[in-house]
This record gives sequence, structure tokens and C-alpha cells, in this order.
Amino acid sequence: MKVHLFVPCFIDQFYPQTAFNVVKLLKYAGVEVCYNPEQTCCGQPAFNSGYWEEARSLALKFMDDFKDAEIIVGPSASCTAYIRNYYHRLFEKDDVNLRKLENMKSRIFELTDFLVNRLSITDFGASFPHKVTWHDACHALREYGIREEPRILLSKVKGLELVEMEGSEVCCGFGGTFSVKFKTISSAMTQQKAEHAMATGAEYIASTESSCLLNINAYIRKQKMPIKTIHIADILASKL
Repeated sequence: MKVHLFVPCFIDQFYPQTAFNVVKLLKYAGVEVCYNPEQTCCGQPAFNSGYWEEARSLALKFMDDFKDAEIIVGPSASCTAYIRNYYHRLFEKDDVNLRKLENMKSRIFELTDFLVNRLSITDFGASFPHKVTWHDACHALREYGIREEPRILLSKVKGLELVEMEGSEVCCGFGGTFSVKFKTISSAMTQQKAEHAMATGAEYIASTESSCLLNINAYIRKQKMPIKTIHIADILASKL
């Protein structure tokens, strides 16, 4: 099986090691990994901000960059859910590209969904002797529809103790431009998320979304809180 890796902007710019760890996981799972260095943003920030023409240009580029991909896997439910659920709104009067999109939608997966439900591989021999709490990112849970998959994968990690926080399904306050337009509300939501995580006694907050983790990490660093953030791919690849 050949998989084309889609690396979202936040991971490319802030957490490149996570992308390398995704490659390790996929290779361990026995798939051939391809990477197109011409890929760029999927266009979600432009779409969410109302710049649909710019979003359409990026969507066309994404579809062209991955036109030959049998399977596309990305370590972000936010980006993959956006492509699956909203690209069609950019092509409502474009039957040709709408057909191309419909063909692609069934071939794009978020990482944990792909590992658990497509490959049926849940144990990567990982060891992470720490107490971890889980953040169910809004798009992962509500747009993509994953909840149990990350927990199944973490349950196989040696030494890892998963402790659920209060309000694990509540937004962390990022929401892309929401955190800029509504800074005060966003900060209060982030504070609540961080405090709920701290109350569990966890050493790490894990998630599928690097954007959420970046937002939460900024708050905990500013407040000098004794807890860290980590992407699930970094945990699973700890021994690879």
C-alpha cells in the first residue's frame, strides 16, 4: 500500500518532528510513504475568514498536488475534516472539480482513524511512562467524528496512564481566527482547559491537533504551569 503524506501548516512550521514521526509510524505499519514537497496549505484559514476565492485556489492546488494519491493521510482531523466536509462548497458551480473532489474524499484520512480503522494496527511498541490527559479537539470530535481511536492507540502504550479531564470535549479556545477576534473569551477558555488538565495530575496534554496544542502550550508556558503538550504521533513513535 502506498500512502501520500499530507503535512498541515502548523506541523510544518512549528512541529516538524511530528511529521517525521508520522512517517516512522506509517513505515512501521508496512506502508510505502510518499511526500510531495510542492504541497501547501489546504486553505482552511482563508475559508473560515471568508476569503473563498483564495480558499478555492488553494483547494485546487491541493487536489492537483494529490491527484495521483491512492490514499492521503494527515496528522490533523481539522484539516482532513475541512477537505472532506467543506471543499464541495467551493465547487458548487464547477461539476468537473466537484467530481474530482468526490473521488478524493474517500481517500483522505486522519492519522488515528487510518491506523485503527483502515490498517487495524494499534500497537507500535511505544513506551511513554507518564500520566497523560486527552483533549478532544472540536474538529476531530465534531467534524471528523473520532473519539475512541486515539484512546485505543494510547491504551497500547507501555507505562502510559490515561486520565480523563473534566470537559475533555470542550473547546480549548483556539478556533483559528477566533482566538484573535475574541481574545478575552479565547483566553478564558484556554485557562479553563489548562486548569482541568492540571486537576488530573497529568504530566502531558495530548491531542490529534497541533493547533490546539500550540494554543494551550502558550498559556501554560506563560503561567509557568508544570504540564506539557504533545501530539499523539510523538507518543506512538517514542520507540521507533
